[in-house]
Amino acid sequence: MNKLHALPKSIQPLAKKMLIEIREAEDKDHARAPAKAFDAEFRAKWPKAAERISDDLDQLLRFYDFPAEHWVHLETTNAIESTFATVRLRTRVTK
Repeated sequence: MNKLHALPKSIQPLAKKMLIEIREAEDKDHARAPAKAFDAEFRAKWPKAAERISDDLDQLLRFYDFPAEHWVHLETTNAIESTFATVRLRTRVTK
C-alpha cells in the first residue's frame, strides 16, 4: 500500500520529498535521521502515516544491508509487483 494515502493530498508532495530523502541517504545510519524528521513532522496530525514509516523502517532500509553497488537494482516502489513482473509477462492474457 502506498505510504502517502494516509495523508491529505495537499501534504503529499512534502511527504514524498521527505521519503525520497530517506531512500537516497548514503547509508542506513544516515537514513534514520530523515525518518525521524518524517515522524516528528507528521506524528501529531497524521499518526497513521507516521506509524506506517516508523513500524516498517527496518524493512524499508533493508536494502542498505547489501553492498552499495547493488542498491540501484534493489530500490523499488513496489516490491511485490517487481517480483512478479516476469511472471506477468509470461502469462497469457484473456478477455
